[in-house]
Amino acid sequence: MNASEVFVRALENEGVKYIFGVPGEENIDFLEALRKSSIQFILTRHEQGAGFMADIHGRLTGKAGVCLATIGPGATNLITPVSDAFLDRAPLVAITGQADTLRMHKESHQYIDVESMFRPITKWNTSIGRPDMITEAVRKAFKVAEAEKPGSTHLEFPENVAEETCSHPVFFDIRKVRRPSPDYKAVNQFMELLRKAKKPLVLAGNGAIRKRATKQLRIFLEKTKLPVCNTFMAKGAAGTDYPFNLYTIGLQSRDHVTCAFEESDLIITVGYDIVEYGPQFWNPNGDKKIVHLDFQSAEVDYWYNPEVELVGDVAGGLWEINERIGDDFDTTRGEYALKHRRMILKDIHEYDNSKAFPFKPQKILHDIRQVLGDDDILISDVGAHKMWIARMYLVRSPNTCLISNGFASMGVALPGGIAAKLLYPDRKVLTVSGDGGFLMNVQELETAVRLGTPTVNLIWSDGTFGLIEWKQKNKFGHAFGTRFGNPDWVKMARSYGAVGIKVKKGDDLKLVLRRAFRSKKPVVIDCPVDYSENVKLTKRLGKLVCPI
Repeated sequence: MNASEVFVRALENEGVKYIFGVPGEENIDFLEALRKSSIQFILTRHEQGAGFMADIHGRLTGKAGVCLATIGPGATNLITPVSDAFLDRAPLVAITGQADTLRMHKESHQYIDVESMFRPITKWNTSIGRPDMITEAVRKAFKVAEAEKPGSTHLEFPENVAEETCSHPVFFDIRKVRRPSPDYKAVNQFMELLRKAKKPLVLAGNGAIRKRATKQLRIFLEKTKLPVCNTFMAKGAAGTDYPFNLYTIGLQSRDHVTCAFEESDLIITVGYDIVEYGPQFWNPNGDKKIVHLDFQSAEVDYWYNPEVELVGDVAGGLWEINERIGDDFDTTRGEYALKHRRMILKDIHEYDNSKAFPFKPQKILHDIRQVLGDDDILISDVGAHKMWIARMYLVRSPNTCLISNGFASMGVALPGGIAAKLLYPDRKVLTVSGDGGFLMNVQELETAVRLGTPTVNLIWSDGTFGLIEWKQKNKFGHAFGTRFGNPDWVKMARSYGAVGIKVKKGDDLKLVLRRAFRSKKPVVIDCPVDYSENVKLTKRLGKLVCPI
């Protein structure tokens, strides 16, 4: 076999089903080997779209998504989604072509040092300089990408190596790696802190939505009846119906859920990721007692200095804790949070029956929730709508509302929806984008049409970069440099071979969405939104007085 065939065999050995990418001159040997394999190559219209598809694949499955690009500009176009996977903790393996090794020592056409460029945005990366290192490098790339905390890795494949002969490749058995549980002395310390606390509060982060971790977290909550909230990327960790759920924290302004933090005397973080939502926003004085339960030890941060760190497998740590909680545990200590929960739910349902047009963000989310089932998937792009989705869209299961909030990259939703629909063709997949973010990867609408992945893509249309304008108005009282024009979304969608719908005054959004999900083609919905609610929310929260 030549090196490219060995590479593809190694990917098959890892269970890879899809590779998302764009071909180039320097990876044609790899493409030829891929053509003869069991792996489906998903041709995208831009490397960024390919990377985001691999990113969402990794988040949804826990298995590394794979993206492919060629030399030079192909590789650099992957930087944004690879960075997104790195900070969003999504397992991803990026493969890039490279110049012949005989010209890498000098100035040469399209050659740049890609390995060095990818070093700060990956957990591990290497250049494959010899055919006999391929199977080891592939195994390591997947092992590292999928290990906690997950993230991106990168393999560079020079064009001359790709066509060389590999005489005796050795393919690895994929064996499950067990993770250690937290130290028993740390668990003892935690149990003592929990016993003494009068108003404990659980903060569930990205690491709490792994399958086993979610199960054990829910058992812990049922045993203790403690209040819990989640970060943007941990939505669904506790489940909508848990009676002490305070839902999502993440706004940088004061909110109802932060009132519970102010009142609490012990914060128990479970899989909390500091890159997503800084502790200075929920522990501004740096004086809260904190317990850190995570796969890795805590970052050194003035506002995040845990009393005890339970480092190890999150599910294993929670299991050990659950075994120690007996029937005599005081389950009344979470009742202080019920008043905050009532205020949160009042906010969420304020405009359920609104007839206003353009639609209020709260009303759009209410109608979406009425149409999507518990296992259906919503993928949010980045913009003002993301804040509303995070705060007000309620979910029962993890990984049914995906939000990029570590790297927080615009343009993720449309390509991400394609990956979700490939993985789960029987589920409804809705992407929600602003009119700014949607155009950043709109070319992947052709990919969706070609693949026959009938996602529904809802655009919150207002002709501005709403999140930036929101922050400008809060700080300066006016906006600047945020306004733009839009195409006719309906005509644009139809030009791609998709379905286009414009929501008009008097339309029932629920009916529009149900009609869209009956389509056999991808659908683009132009939905005007009333973003005056952004500033209203900020003003209201700015006057927030926490109930006693």
